[in-house]
Amino acid sequence: MSLSDHFELLAIYNQWINSKFYEAAGHLSATELTTDRGAFFGSILGTMNHILVGDVIWLKRFATHPSCVTSLREVGDLPKPISLNQIVFDDFGRLSEHRAWLDQEIIDWIAELSDGDLDFILSYSNSKGVPANKRYSSLVLHFFNHQTHHRGQVSTLLSQAGVDIGVTDLLAQIPEESHV
Repeated sequence: MSLSDHFELLAIYNQWINSKFYEAAGHLSATELTTDRGAFFGSILGTMNHILVGDVIWLKRFATHPSCVTSLREVGDLPKPISLNQIVFDDFGRLSEHRAWLDQEIIDWIAELSDGDLDFILSYSNSKGVPANKRYSSLVLHFFNHQTHHRGQVSTLLSQAGVDIGVTDLLAQIPEESHV
């Protein structure tokens, strides 16, 4: 399995698990979604917005890759988040719709990447303006890892609210294969 195939698996997992999280969170009231539960981004809604903010920041950087100008054009046109704890959508329904759209954009972008594209060295500046030059594949891996890290926090927050989201393991998305 190539590196780009692994990233396709992570993009599919991202969409699948986000749909589970958003479906589960959709059963909570607005008050339950915005209750500060002591997490780094406070509430379930705050943490879900942070994941979205992080994704947009990274996708806008990824859109500068010469082979991604077309595939990430709409994401590149999104407003740049103003802070890591920005509440982009305070309405859960709108956040959920945007998340679903963005997850499809991620799948489409990853599907167009070749292993050669992943060897590219991306030049960007972090949120504090510090310049960096890093391998695209490593940054894509960080992108998916960041989502997983914060979804773990959302899982705990949902559990505190009495919501069980069920299986969350990547293993659920890895297809069975036969010995050849």
